[in-house]
Amino acid sequence: MNESNVQKKPIRVAGHLEDKRGIYQVILSWYDDSGNRGRKSISTGLPVKGNKKRADDILREKITEQEERLAGQIEGSDMLFADFMERWLDVIRPSLKLTTYGGYQMNVQKSIAPYFRERRVTLGGLTADDINDFYEEKLKTLKATSVHKFHANISKALKYAVKKNYIPYSVMDRVNRPKPERFVGKFLKQSEVVELFEAVRGHKLELGVVFGAFYGLRRGEVVGLKWEAIDFEANTISIAHTVTIARVNGHKVIIEGDTTKSKSSYRTLPLVTGVRELLLQTKAKQEENRRLCGSMYNDKEGCYIYVDDLGNRIKPNYLTSEFPKFLEQHGFKRMRFHDCLHSSASLLLASGVPLKQIQEWLGHSDFAITANTYAHLEFNSKLEAAKAMSWIERTSLGSGASVDNGKGIKDGEPKKPTNE
Repeated sequence: MNESNVQKKPIRVAGHLEDKRGIYQVILSWYDDSGNRGRKSISTGLPVKGNKKRADDILREKITEQEERLAGQIEGSDMLFADFMERWLDVIRPSLKLTTYGGYQMNVQKSIAPYFRERRVTLGGLTADDINDFYEEKLKTLKATSVHKFHANISKALKYAVKKNYIPYSVMDRVNRPKPERFVGKFLKQSEVVELFEAVRGHKLELGVVFGAFYGLRRGEVVGLKWEAIDFEANTISIAHTVTIARVNGHKVIIEGDTTKSKSSYRTLPLVTGVRELLLQTKAKQEENRRLCGSMYNDKEGCYIYVDDLGNRIKPNYLTSEFPKFLEQHGFKRMRFHDCLHSSASLLLASGVPLKQIQEWLGHSDFAITANTYAHLEFNSKLEAAKAMSWIERTSLGSGASVDNGKGIKDGEPKKPTNE
């Protein structure tokens, strides 16, 4: 066997921080292919006091840099594509939100890496056909939208490989990106929303359903609402804080912070009378629960609007799992909680609200997102088109009677034979 074709496992670098005279020091260690140990010490220049998080970030960066440096000893043609994808995850982690990284990690570790590792495809030997075959295999069990995420991950990773001179070019230009399915969400009609609001009244789901179906809030925005976001004097609600969940290294992680999905997601909406009253009742109930529970009440999370009787914030997954069950138990058609957002948009459209205003109401970053998702529901513009086709009223379909076609023949009568 040609020695140059033997697969070499990427060298993994371990690292930790040490306190040396009050300054954080990065200590790196690794073993090469021959079993020889390597070690390196790098000063961060950061005082130990108050700089743990920054030092941890530098530690990750130095580990990645050293692994890249050692990876230079392995030619691109020899590195398994699966190993490269996992290495790429380590490189991009510091620059991504935890929720985004969790999604990338799941895509790579659960789908991309196992498929290509089984086939022993190398980074240098990767072809467009390899990737197309991977997509074809995944489309047997997944929707095109899921495969699009794989496509995005592989594209970004190969751009990085080109930048690092691991490979001369990316094969993605010759890869067939799966055609996306047209999204058609489920929507509740106005009468159905009214019935739902009555059915959910007093239930633990009530706040979630009201904010989802009326304001079009996402589950992270609903669970992340704080009392400070409500201005009872100006009658406004500010959407600025979110609570989301991510899966990282196989564990669920709750992420809370003053960061919405995008800049456009940060928005201020009017507080309508009905919702204002619901919030005032909720606030009074929470104060009573705080008084009754005393030290058992969770004051730390009591700043949130959507909490249980002990002040514990409602978990994001509660809405996802319990909402469909509630609908089924109460005779409504089964939907996802996210479909409340779509219902809000459809009701706004039915009331004549322009798509541009709906974009701002929902906090979409791009008008195209709103237009592509809801344009098929924009009924008012279709009414104008129907009026322009009013000539149909001058036919038998419009009058309900037969109409002379101007040639002495009425609709419904047999036509005279002609030589034409």
